[in-house]
Amino acid sequence: MNLQWIHETPPQWDADKARLIGAAPPGTLGADKLSRFAAGDLIPGDWWRVEAEGAIVGYGWMDSTWGDAEILLFVDPERRRLGVGTFILTHLEDEARSRGFNYLYNVIPKNHPDAEGIERWLGNRSFDAFADGSLRRSVVPREPASAS
Repeated sequence: MNLQWIHETPPQWDADKARLIGAAPPGTLGADKLSRFAAGDLIPGDWWRVEAEGAIVGYGWMDSTWGDAEILLFVDPERRRLGVGTFILTHLEDEARSRGFNYLYNVIPKNHPDAEGIERWLGNRSFDAFADGSLRRSVVPREPASAS
């Protein structure tokens, strides 16, 4: 699957976000926090959409807090387990690195319908759980290119 990473400028609520994020089950950020937006409304943070063969298959979101990058990932349920989430996470880390952020972090709502699965998925990608409910991982610097 050929995935494309597209920065949305300016980020706006639209039908595709409503389909993938707004229709999420209760307890997820999409259903609880973003459903208040109407089509065309500007939305906070930085947004990227992921396209495959012209279809939107996911979104990445990032906002900065005290030198760290809070991130969210949304993957079309029909495209899960195909590498879309890992693609989004990799690109979010690249974005955070380019801005000089120290950590990536995510807070899973306690009533998220798959909180354990999300925590396990992030844990498998080197995120550590903290007492405040966040999961964090250092932004890893890129290895310098070797001179040949």
